[in-house]
Amino acid sequence: MRAALTLAVSASLVAGAALGPAPAARAAEVAEQPAPAVRFVDIAGEGGTVLKANVVTPAGADGSARYPVIVLPTSWAMPQIEYLAQARQLADSGYVVVSYNSRGFWQSGGEIETAGPKDVADASLVIDWALAHTPADPAKVGMAGVSYGAGISLLAAAHDKRIRAVAALSGWADLIDSIYSGRTQHLQAAALLGGAGFLTGRPGPELRRILGDFLSSHLAEEDKMIAWGRERSATTHLDALNASHPAVMLGNAWGDTIFPPNQYASFYEKLTGPKRLEFRPGDHATAEATGLFGLPNDTWTSAHRWFDHYLKGADNGIDRERPVQLKPRSDGGYEGYPDWKSVQANQRKFALDDTHGILTGVDSGADGGIVMLSNTLDQFLKTPPVASIPLLPRAFAAVWQTERAATPQRVRGTVRLHTTVTPTAGDGTFVAYLYDVGPLGLGKLVSNAPYTFHERTPGRPFAVDLELFSTAYDVPAGHRLALVVDSADPLYIAHNPAGARLSFSSPADDPSYLSVPLRAE
Repeated sequence: MRAALTLAVSASLVAGAALGPAPAARAAEVAEQPAPAVRFVDIAGEGGTVLKANVVTPAGADGSARYPVIVLPTSWAMPQIEYLAQARQLADSGYVVVSYNSRGFWQSGGEIETAGPKDVADASLVIDWALAHTPADPAKVGMAGVSYGAGISLLAAAHDKRIRAVAALSGWADLIDSIYSGRTQHLQAAALLGGAGFLTGRPGPELRRILGDFLSSHLAEEDKMIAWGRERSATTHLDALNASHPAVMLGNAWGDTIFPPNQYASFYEKLTGPKRLEFRPGDHATAEATGLFGLPNDTWTSAHRWFDHYLKGADNGIDRERPVQLKPRSDGGYEGYPDWKSVQANQRKFALDDTHGILTGVDSGADGGIVMLSNTLDQFLKTPPVASIPLLPRAFAAVWQTERAATPQRVRGTVRLHTTVTPTAGDGTFVAYLYDVGPLGLGKLVSNAPYTFHERTPGRPFAVDLELFSTAYDVPAGHRLALVVDSADPLYIAHNPAGARLSFSSPADDPSYLSVPLRAE
């Protein structure tokens, strides 16, 4: 990590020299400017647990002036130098920055609490330390983080009124809706998080039990697992967060396979203070990754502007911009909206008239991809997971297709499926996929989502409303949309008994449909 950081920063300096003064002159300019002061410290967290941290202060800070302070908890499994490049940039522009390794990881003490009460208490104690040991201004406190650090930042802001601005990037507001959406275990996401936790930290007994039950499908105490996740979700503490009224910026990627974007969008709509929502192409934390190496990055640029306005009072216009900023998965630029509801105000319903029955337990070939890989490839190479729609075996996949569209269809927001399911067993799982289908029948994945049911009466139909993961995707003119439903996907744990069947129908008194939000031209 240190070597990669050094190479990346060196590369950025070389690239910048090509655009500015001659290298010798630029080197002289840099030499004349003192660098921010960096020091590594130990901070006592909740219960005296040692948190390994680094502090970056503006060059020349001597205690005679006070500076806004930003606290950065590290991401899951990341070392304490994760934010060092960003901390230097922030210090250059007049911030004190304290980054610390979350408890239970690397050299910090304690056990992994998964953003539990001790992690929230740690954040407040780090703020206490910063106010006592750095030239930090107690009236100008901010928190930010990527992934795990984002989740802790939101929770801390709900419990500590000193926090006036937050930038929560690639995080979660609802932990259960993230890795257990549709009552379906997100297998690859949970396994990746669990494995990284065991490799780089010390999971506590509660996390070991929760993770073991989750991955083994031992859900006899599902209520306890959900309660555990709810306590660690900012949406549970929404009233306290709104009462505190900090300025909250949320950023995420359309294809985040750890914390899908839906839960952030829903949470954003419920915030009452100053707020901003940004979605970009990519997978978990890939939208922020280059910024962690000190390279130009849209997400971090927005975060800096957010803090500049709400902590330093800079009149940079960010408060006057449309607060919802979306970058589609095509090559288009950013689109601004006044709120999330406006993103998906134009809904088009497609009727799902035919009845389809499928055998469960067999992967049809329609899949959501591989965690942290498929959507990263889509981000950089525009190559989402694909499937040949005509070749999908209809015994294992139900398929509906629209007519070819005469004009481009710009999908924006959350696609919703309403259908009636009749199972032959009490438990079951299915996964819905939306594809962009070209003239040769090759489908590019637009979105997907799983759904699991338990203790239903075999043979008795029931209605299902399922939200697919939010996205921004442009379907070219002449292409079709295809809805595919099957019962197995490597991303998720399925609950289909051997030999079970699922039937999808459209009763006259409750027709099935697919509702697609399309951007109005």
